[in-house]
Amino acid sequence: MLREKSCGALVVRRDEEDGKQYLLMIRHKAGGHRSFPKGHMEAGETEYMTAVREVFEETAVQIRIDSKFRETVHYSPMPGVTKEVVYFLTHTTQKDIRPREGEIAQVEWVPLEQVEASLTHENDKLVFRSAMKKLNLEESVAEK
Repeated sequence: MLREKSCGALVVRRDEEDGKQYLLMIRHKAGGHRSFPKGHMEAGETEYMTAVREVFEETAVQIRIDSKFRETVHYSPMPGVTKEVVYFLTHTTQKDIRPREGEIAQVEWVPLEQVEASLTHENDKLVFRSAMKKLNLEESVAEK
């Protein structure tokens, strides 16, 4: 059994003009489904390093990981292969985005309330729901 490991991030940005929060989403050329930026770990990298590098490579967005949120999903992308993906909840103030040439069809900021409905895979929906619980807890603590 071949094992693969990837890391990525749910990147949240609060818009300065409308005050709403948006999540960075990518749309893959292969299959056209929406998900979160992620990619394979390279030798010598930590999970954080991989997530930061992959988000930047796929979207040109600089992120900071400032949350204790870490969620893991497992699935089999093809027979004989198991994949583990580690996601972090991150923030950015950067509005400009640019998709990586080749594999990414589109990069977009999606309003938080529209994210779950736009996700294809149940694993992504579970990670998103978990991240939103954490985000809401962080915000309620920050308001006190």
